[in-house]
Amino acid sequence: MYKHILVATDGSRLSAKAVKAAVRLAKTCNARLAGIYAVQPYPNPVYSEGAAFGPRMSRARYAALAEREGRKVLAGVEIEAQTAGLPYSSLLVTDAQPWKAITRAARAKRCDLIVMASHGRRGLSALLLGSETSKVLAHSKVPVLVCR
Repeated sequence: MYKHILVATDGSRLSAKAVKAAVRLAKTCNARLAGIYAVQPYPNPVYSEGAAFGPRMSRARYAALAEREGRKVLAGVEIEAQTAGLPYSSLLVTDAQPWKAITRAARAKRCDLIVMASHGRRGLSALLLGSETSKVLAHSKVPVLVCR
């Protein structure tokens, strides 16, 4: 069946359910598991009529905090994989479009399944916020298992 499963996580509770589902499926299929956490790049300040709006921290501080958070989230996935006795690898990537990072990683690691959560946004909130899961579903050539 599946030999290498990529699980995308953002550290949310819903995402943790997707991780557990991916671990169970990988265990059942005797597959390898890879975790991915995509970090948004440092937001550039916006200038408007003499004022600048942007993050109140340096680029280096932002990168350090984002990396620490990503490593923490991926460590949780690693613990789940180790508990199940699965071979595991992780990816921490920076990309303005996480869906692209996820599909790229699935191709690069030769994964045959992507597992991710959907927050189930509908209507205007889905239109304004977008859905990384919907974008992965639309653009991935690798099958996607969506957990809710």
